[in-house]
Amino acid sequence: MKQRVAVTMTDDEVGALLAYARKVQTATINPDGTPHLVTMFFGLAEGRIAFWTYRSSQKALNLARDPRLTCLVEDGEDYFELRGVQITGRVTRIEDLPGVTAVGRLIAARMPDVPRDALDAYVTHAARKRVAYLVQPARTASWDHRKLLSSP
Repeated sequence: MKQRVAVTMTDDEVGALLAYARKVQTATINPDGTPHLVTMFFGLAEGRIAFWTYRSSQKALNLARDPRLTCLVEDGEDYFELRGVQITGRVTRIEDLPGVTAVGRLIAARMPDVPRDALDAYVTHAARKRVAYLVQPARTASWDHRKLLSSP
């Protein structure tokens, strides 16, 4: 069996990693064609990556011009611990205040060390200046190098 096939994650394993992780690296396309890569907190909406950003941020400008992006969620420190999911697709932009606030709450819910009342106040305040996105996957690639230790 090829090593690539051996380390590919199942749909359930991909879902578990996305449910566990809190940060995603997002790559959008700058006007000159170069990637704009940033790490952000994210939430899950029906199993899909959801994030928000300031309306005037570079990623918001890039996504308004070209809705394509690539997302990377990863975990592990050593080679035989590495696992990740790369999702390439397009975003759906959410601009209405209730929708943006809902995405903010999804993200905040994944921050267990911050008091709920503080997070609620922050989300309510911050949502007015933000736009949110829901990632529509076109292609997913995954790997889990922990599987190499149990492969024949």
